[in-house]
Amino acid sequence: MNFNDYQKKALSTDLGAGKSNKYAHDPAYVDKILSFVGEAGEVAEKYKKIIRDKGGVISKEDKQEIIKEIGDVLWYIAVLADYLGVSLNELAQANVEKLASRKQRNKLSGRGDNR
Repeated sequence: MNFNDYQKKALSTDLGAGKSNKYAHDPAYVDKILSFVGEAGEVAEKYKKIIRDKGGVISKEDKQEIIKEIGDVLWYIAVLADYLGVSLNELAQANVEKLASRKQRNKLSGRGDNR
């Protein structure tokens, strides 16, 4: 499956699909942004508990739970990208091009979005 296939399937499960999604204050945007952050927080929370409670040892079950949460993050990325009018393939391509440019210019580390 490629990114665009995934995005299409993800969108088929979006309860906000087909709504306006034109403005940042539209409920569909607000829901997706807040939920995206929440899911990313769940990834961090699971990781924190592995460090705090398990001495940093990641079990097979821990990996599976983290993978599920990362999948939820991916779903929100796919839907938000669609709301912004971009395919996941385009998003991924733009990101690797940005990172390749930073690497070529020795700017992978540092501050700022436009480095």
